[in-house]
Amino acid sequence: MKIVFEKDHLEQLYTEGKAKGKKYRYSKGVISKYKQTIDKLRVANRVEDLFPFKSLNYEKLIGDKKGLESVRVNQQYRIEFRSSVEGQEPETITICSIVELSNHYK
Repeated sequence: MKIVFEKDHLEQLYTEGKAKGKKYRYSKGVISKYKQTIDKLRVANRVEDLFPFKSLNYEKLIGDKKGLESVRVNQQYRIEFRSSVEGQEPETITICSIVELSNHYK
């Protein structure tokens, strides 16, 4: 999938391992797992390729987050994203637009 980051701090976390601003500080373990999870999304050709990875706990969100999908980073955090498909068969590409790294229990 092609990965697009909707917010600068999410891209900084992936590329630099940290983001500017106290609001976006995460432990090294969370950042490491975040990068690994983004890499799994990047390698997948389409959303259905994520289903075999039970640890990702892929799900379509409901309620006020309807239209978003998520995968788990760890027990506490998840990556929220939107996916879309562009192009005609067999040249289709799935775009994964990363919206947020959120605390699942807040």
